Amino acid sequence: MPPRSDRPVLITGATGAIGGRVADALARSGVPTRLFVRSPDRAPSLAGSSIIQGSYADPATCAAALDGVDTAFMVSATESPDRLREHQNFVHAAAAAGVRHIVYTSFAGASPTATFTFARDHFATEQLIRRSGLKFTFLRDNFYLDVLVHWVGADGVIRGPAGDGAVAAVARDDVAAVATTVLRAPEASTDATYTLTGPRSLRLAQVAETIGAVTGRATAYHPETVPEAYTSRASYNAPQWQLDAWVSTYTAIAAGELAEVTPDVERLLGRPATSLEQLLRG
Repeated sequence: MPPRSDRPVLITGATGAIGGRVADALARSGVPTRLFVRSPDRAPSLAGSSIIQGSYADPATCAAALDGVDTAFMVSATESPDRLREHQNFVHAAAAAGVRHIVYTSFAGASPTATFTFARDHFATEQLIRRSGLKFTFLRDNFYLDVLVHWVGADGVIRGPAGDGAVAAVARDDVAAVATTVLRAPEASTDATYTLTGPRSLRLAQVAETIGAVTGRATAYHPETVPEAYTSRASYNAPQWQLDAWVSTYTAIAAGELAEVTPDVERLLGRPATSLEQLLRG
């Protein structure tokens, strides 16, 4: 039995880059939504939407947000040592509330042995959802194309231990469009896993070249060693888990774990995935 059309779709992370886009797209197409946010004053004002304040860290607010919901869009929590526990709170509350389907933003190559440390949390969350008995759709996003430009330092150089590896980064707009498509008809993607990538796999030297060509700003890539990467980031005084995540962003690329290009974006949207050049040109 499909979800009832009169019940709201729960959107988590509705003040963020992905959740906000999805909430807006669903509202514009007349789908009732409920926005689960930490800061109601930052939540978008959308037709057919209601707002519940709370967080994954608070099981009571998770339960309130999920009450009367058939389908939930679960944007992964902010990276922290407590992220998996927060995900557990939400998934357990969803199962207790009788939610039928969770659409979860996971990560490409999610695995207990993934080089990128946060990809391990994503795998553990996928397994938790599978064990819950809920129907699911996993959107395994590659790194975001939109973020690659922010890897360029003030001196115009991308620095990281990515070696000569490549990354099939995906545009946030494409991820949000896929999520919106799935949420409109979740039964068509029951227990499906989609790996969302851009149209090409790019070495960071190619990323730098493209950014330079489009923006007119000289941009280059410097492949650090792993020790150099930790040293160059030490000035941020970040905790070890955060440093490990930053560095493993690049070592995962070097290991070839983010290079796969899939047809999932084009198959679900009926158009090619957005390229880095298209994104930069707007």
